[in-house]
Amino acid sequence: MCASDKQRDFWLGQLAGQGRINARVYDEDESLNSLVAVVPFGVSDDAPVQTSHAIKGAVPGIGPDDKVVLWGGGVYNWFDPLTLVRAVHRLVERHPEVKLYFLGLKHPNPGVPDMRIAWELKQLSDELGLTGRHVFFNEGWVPYNERANYLLDADLGVSTHFHHIETAFSFRTRILDYLWAGLPIVATNGDTFDSLITENRLGATVEPEDVDALESALETYLFDGKAVAEARKNVAEFAERYRWATVLEPLVEFCRFPRRAADLAHELGDAETLARPFLRRGGVRADLRLAVGYLRAGGPGEFVRRASGRVRRVARGG
Repeated sequence: MCASDKQRDFWLGQLAGQGRINARVYDEDESLNSLVAVVPFGVSDDAPVQTSHAIKGAVPGIGPDDKVVLWGGGVYNWFDPLTLVRAVHRLVERHPEVKLYFLGLKHPNPGVPDMRIAWELKQLSDELGLTGRHVFFNEGWVPYNERANYLLDADLGVSTHFHHIETAFSFRTRILDYLWAGLPIVATNGDTFDSLITENRLGATVEPEDVDALESALETYLFDGKAVAEARKNVAEFAERYRWATVLEPLVEFCRFPRRAADLAHELGDAETLARPFLRRGGVRADLRLAVGYLRAGGPGEFVRRASGRVRRVARGG
């Protein structure tokens, strides 16, 4: 399983190169969903609850009425916080109440080295005179079960990155936290969430390293009341699609009815072997036990669906 359709295309290509996409697998399931399914990270089924303020009125330099832009995760070399800081530097000339808060700088795993981009970020913020005034850094790491206190103190969630191969295949879990907290989102385009943000009007996406466009998007989703209200409404509706109970359905379905791969008993790449009829081990008794399992788990509808699939495969010689 993988987190997005883009990742699924990647893995299908890898599996094709290894011979795992073949006549037996295709005949069992023309969609190949039984081989690779999309099971993304999800949003908690429970709404976030704030037990205390973690940013507004809690961080020196950030007041209770300030507008907080939240960078909801670590700072790694494939991200671009520099363009974001430059955009904020321009924006605060008109809106001094804007505050950018970085939730984390260091990776929580001590074995992961410090990132060059994190050092450059702090250097730039210092040079522009923003550190402690408009740009703030959490030097430690926020415990997962306390993140709601930070998310609900924010007015906008942001994620900016470079044009990078990591971007193309990424699935930003920090954006799921923004969805969970009902935040409008401003992000760089080019990743999986690009089209989701724009098509569902969850906020805005901009080109990589475009300071002007990023500044404009930040201003819109911080100060345009109509745009903010619409984005928050759309985010709340869209987040329902990513509840854990929904996104885990393919995994739950597989666990209810686990089965071995159709080509497991054969030498992959051997055309003669793959052409021979695939015989299920266990005979009639195994089929009866399987039928009972389908009836108990899903009722007559599930049994008919499974039986129909078997009939089609047999008719094709599989």
